[in-house]
Amino acid sequence: MNPWENLETLLLRRREVIADHEWRGRDAEAHLAALREVSEAITAEHARLRHQIPGRLQHYLTQCSYDKALTWIQSGGTEGA
Repeated sequence: MNPWENLETLLLRRREVIADHEWRGRDAEAHLAALREVSEAITAEHARLRHQIPGRLQHYLTQCSYDKALTWIQSGGTEGA
């Protein structure tokens, strides 16, 4: 099992929300609420895993470099090493 699976799912969800320009144009308030919700979930998952996260991934998450964090996870920890 991938220890970062939930984090990866949240990062992918965040990317999907950001990319949904139709939703943002139709209901900007709901779009922003969804983005806030997934961002808070990422922060909570980061806090939950804080003592297990390797340095590079920790850096990406602390700096809110979420695309880099997702790339790192999807590469099996080899990207950016």
